Amino acid sequence: MTADTPATPGGRDARLAHLIVTIFGLCARAEGNWLPTASVVALMADLGAEPQAVRSSISRLKRRGVLLSAHHRKTSGYSLSEPTLEALAEGDVRIFQHARASEEDGWVLVVFSVPETERDKRYALRSNLTRLGFGTASPGVWIAPGTLAREARQTLERRGLSEYVDIFTGDHVAFGDLRAKIPQWWNLDELTDLYTDFLQHYRPMLYRATVGKPTPREAFEIYIPMLTEWRRLPYRDPGLPLSLLPRAWNGEAAGKLFEELNDILAPLAHKHALTVIHGDRTRGATPRESTQ
Repeated sequence: MTADTPATPGGRDARLAHLIVTIFGLCARAEGNWLPTASVVALMADLGAEPQAVRSSISRLKRRGVLLSAHHRKTSGYSLSEPTLEALAEGDVRIFQHARASEEDGWVLVVFSVPETERDKRYALRSNLTRLGFGTASPGVWIAPGTLAREARQTLERRGLSEYVDIFTGDHVAFGDLRAKIPQWWNLDELTDLYTDFLQHYRPMLYRATVGKPTPREAFEIYIPMLTEWRRLPYRDPGLPLSLLPRAWNGEAAGKLFEELNDILAPLAHKHALTVIHGDRTRGATPRESTQ
């Protein structure tokens, strides 16, 4: 999910929910922010998901306020809620225009203090800063490249957390080696492992996409899981300056792989999705396809 998209439970249910949100993000916004339930069930079936499990996951997303139920011409369907639309719009920038900072961009510091009686706000602050890609400089002091200052401010304001926070921007002017501190503030080993997994899994897919010339459905079957997996990585890696990262940082290779796959697969995947969506609209949803 994106940094500000409502969380879902772990395991299989979370994977289904993430795939469904990816489909809505790819298709619903181009279709007047609405998809028929039957179309979502059919598209998820292409990814190997059972219809009843998909309907249950859609219902859970509705209860969490991620989706809203809506009928068009007596056909049951769902739209994305306003907070989810906002989160996806922000996520588009992170995912498709992810810029790596330089040391000249400076740093943004978020300093917060939350009363003991409001532990839920402290947890929310930490969760949101983690999802934005902030590292922990010390308890109550979080740091990120200066390029994230605006996004951090907007996110914390939208989540109702601004009253607990001060935000500063500036440069590292003295004492200590930033290259040595970066691994203390961010878990680079975990990030490296995530990028390694992505590269190992999707490099063969690039060969298949460029040499095998996939059909629209085959592209959809590769693209939706790939995009779902990639979405979290630009948040775990906030675009730290390459000059402060280990040499041959594999995040660069993973980013290039994503861009190549996105260029090839996205148009074909979207074509397949629209074929299914428009076909289901023509036929209409059957009563059992409603999750109401």
